[in-house]
Amino acid sequence: MPEVSRFYGIIIKMFYNDHNPPHFHAEYGEFKVVVSIEKGIVKGEMPGTALKLILEWLMQHKKELLNNWENIEQKKPVKHIEPLT
Repeated sequence: MPEVSRFYGIIIKMFYNDHNPPHFHAEYGEFKVVVSIEKGIVKGEMPGTALKLILEWLMQHKKELLNNWENIEQKKPVKHIEPLT
């Protein structure tokens, strides 16, 4: 599973051969969530501060995430996305 970004101990990944709707996976310590790119819907558990950072990053990079999703569907490499600063 390609790592797309990493910031403040949060790791963002996207899977090849994953299911729709477009989404990414975020890990922080033992916590894991799946986040819908288009709607920001979160499934899983994540501390509030980390979740806030993830959603802020999503808003800043939504277009890049959707482009990566298209690349995954076409079996092309994903591109690294700048971390939240």
